[in-house]
Amino acid sequence: MSGDVGDIKANEVRYISGFGNEHASEALPDALPIGQNSPQLVPYGLYAEQITGTAFTAPRAENQRTWLYRIRPTVKHTTFQKIDRGLWRTAPLREFELTPNRMRWEPAELPVEAVDFVQGMRTVVANGDPEQRVGAAIHIYTATKSMENRAFANHEGEFVIVPYSGSIRIVTELGILDIGVGEIALIPRAVKFRVELSDGPSQGFVCENYGQPMHLPELGPLGGSGMTNPRDFLAPVARYEDRDEPSEIVVKFGGNLWSCEIGHSPFDVVAWHGTHVPYKYNLLHFNVVNSVSFDHTDPSIFTILTSASGLPGTANVEFVAFPPRWIVGEHTFRPPWFHRNVMSEFVGMIQGTSESRAHAFPPGAHTLHNSMAAHGPDPMVFEKATAAELKPERLEGILALFESRFPFRVAKSAVESKGLLSGYDGNWDGLKKHFSPRQP
Repeated sequence: MSGDVGDIKANEVRYISGFGNEHASEALPDALPIGQNSPQLVPYGLYAEQITGTAFTAPRAENQRTWLYRIRPTVKHTTFQKIDRGLWRTAPLREFELTPNRMRWEPAELPVEAVDFVQGMRTVVANGDPEQRVGAAIHIYTATKSMENRAFANHEGEFVIVPYSGSIRIVTELGILDIGVGEIALIPRAVKFRVELSDGPSQGFVCENYGQPMHLPELGPLGGSGMTNPRDFLAPVARYEDRDEPSEIVVKFGGNLWSCEIGHSPFDVVAWHGTHVPYKYNLLHFNVVNSVSFDHTDPSIFTILTSASGLPGTANVEFVAFPPRWIVGEHTFRPPWFHRNVMSEFVGMIQGTSESRAHAFPPGAHTLHNSMAAHGPDPMVFEKATAAELKPERLEGILALFESRFPFRVAKSAVESKGLLSGYDGNWDGLKKHFSPRQP
């Protein structure tokens, strides 16, 4: 059966506020030991178990670990057996040469067969190496059925899950996260979860971060407010399943998927406390900081989460989102300028339309602009922006950007996908010559 949280019904979802905080939650009164994490006798006959997402000696501000008090410990399972990984791939990718060419894909189609979140995962790009704890991969997930008697844990990295179609319920060891379009979920390394469909098939982007755990960007001169506010990140409250029936555990390790069996639900954590916890975040809660005078400011002002590298100020990978906002810059070119970046960019549409594309870029469409690949607004956007009356304008779309210090390699299935748009370079063919030496 499922456990209650005080007098709250088991299927009601409650949250705890604050990113990176030492959270604590219990589904039964006094289930959390007081003053000692692993006493000789744990309340209710539970087992104490710790999960650590960083080294034991990581600095206190960066240390991630959580104590779990569960009905049975995780060690009780059968031997793992390798299973089919489908179209899921892991860096280092060598299926297709590293390319300077710009690439665009149309939204992925729903498959004919029924697939759950794990079965419907398809890798688009990847870089780095999870064995070296660097880099990331970007996937598209498609789920047409819920995971049943099945749980998943990624031992190689953490997940940032970004739906662009259909809502999902993510049942984790620590509780439940309900995620809709316009929201994201962060699932830490090795935390078990299952994905249930809330209102039919669901699709979205997944960033698999092999590197340092995601954290909030520093605010610098902005001071104490702006951009992402820690209190807007919500962790789940404890909820347990005391169910004695076979369950499958699938883990990702060494670039492969592995499966084992247990005789009970893996979601049997009655109480927990710590910092290695899953979160949800509503992108509409992002406090946009933008120019009110002139110039299009760097997209770094839209950073939601970032994974640090060994180079200060340069991310291993980061998640950036452009939420609905006003643009009011005076005497300036408002769309993103033409640019070449040292960072490699994977862009995906979540909701609405893009300000830098006049042609259709529907939710689920995505592009790759590798390091130093030139990109920017298409001809129609350029002409409109240079002639527009500069009055306040409201942008309603939500765009996702995953960027990394490393170039992305493309998976073979993505290169062979019928969604890959041919002739994408022609997107800028209509840019005209305006230069005249006699007219400054």
